[in-house]
Amino acid sequence: MKMSGGPTSFYIKLMLLFFALVIAISTLLYTQNIVKQLQKRERQTVELYAKSFEYVAGLDDSPTDLTFIFENIIQRIDFPLILTDAYDNFDLTNISGGIRNLDIDSTLSLKEKEKYVRQQLVELKSLHDPLLIKYQDSIVLAKIYYGDSVLVKKLKYYPYLQILVAIMFIALAYFGFSYLKRSEQSNIWVGMSKETAHQLGTPISSLMGWTEIIKMSYQEPDKVLDAAAEIENDLARLNKIAMRFSKIGSKPELKPERIDDIVQTTISYFNRRLPQTRKNVSIEMDVPNKIIVMLNKELFEWVLENLIKNALDAIENKKGLIKFLIAETEKQVVIEVSDNGKGIDLKRRKDIFRPGYSTKRRGWGLGLSLSKRIVEEYHNGKIFVSHSVINEGTTFTIILPK
Repeated sequence: MKMSGGPTSFYIKLMLLFFALVIAISTLLYTQNIVKQLQKRERQTVELYAKSFEYVAGLDDSPTDLTFIFENIIQRIDFPLILTDAYDNFDLTNISGGIRNLDIDSTLSLKEKEKYVRQQLVELKSLHDPLLIKYQDSIVLAKIYYGDSVLVKKLKYYPYLQILVAIMFIALAYFGFSYLKRSEQSNIWVGMSKETAHQLGTPISSLMGWTEIIKMSYQEPDKVLDAAAEIENDLARLNKIAMRFSKIGSKPELKPERIDDIVQTTISYFNRRLPQTRKNVSIEMDVPNKIIVMLNKELFEWVLENLIKNALDAIENKKGLIKFLIAETEKQVVIEVSDNGKGIDLKRRKDIFRPGYSTKRRGWGLGLSLSKRIVEEYHNGKIFVSHSVINEGTTFTIILPK
């Protein structure tokens, strides 16, 4: 019997990976676009600075100290910048004017400062082409080398940090999903083993009882015949249980069946066993005759039995009523199973179909989960709680295609 949803689990994991890649690539492209725009603006600022120098250089009475223009045009610049002559020489005596944002240690000697600035100049050359300051568009007077601002540097590495966080998040989601899946499968297997024991336990106990009766009544033919008839019923029940479990792991064959006959058979089975529950419960049905539906009889009887058992568990210390109501339209059949039990809290309505979920102290939470699987996966129908009021009752609705 195959219980794992391998393909579904694989597709979910594949979708997680796909969305992670989409988010990572989108973030990377978006951030890189912002970086390019910032770099473009920084270059425009440096070009403005270079143009100012060219303008001043073209004046006949050009001042020799260009620090004022430099400081006023690029005073808001936060990226490294080095002003050199045409041969890449720089003036360390005018650091505030020709060298910006290099964070030079003031305790260094002049030679050490020159070495440090030279290293920075090599690095700036590798980042961007220098802007040339020309006299009359022909003679190169100076060069401006510049780097990236702190903001640009951070933005360059920010998407990779985001990708790392996204990978960690996806990894946590993946392992969390896998853990929940394993836990759910464990609950299913435990529940199936207990359900098997429960399903087999009743007819086996009955067979043992009838065997004892035969032993004690072997001289009374009538009692032996009655016991034999009951044994035959219990064997038929065992055979039905075996057929149900054999069909859970594969797609069962659907045949045209009369839904009224199936409901009546299920009700009759429980009516014979209601006295053993010590509950004052009656089961009624309002079912039109001859409604034909494509069903697997054995599995659908199991669904109805689970719903009746669920209703019996919900009815506590009062006169109980379980009612079947069936209606049909042109394309579907609607089956309602109602009880006047304790009801289901609104927050728990989705959980009741989850494997392993149970409000009973000794329950294993598999009956409704199996019912949902049988109805929705094997019969292409739907099963849900259509109405429930605390201390008034619950209605389960099954919708099947015709």
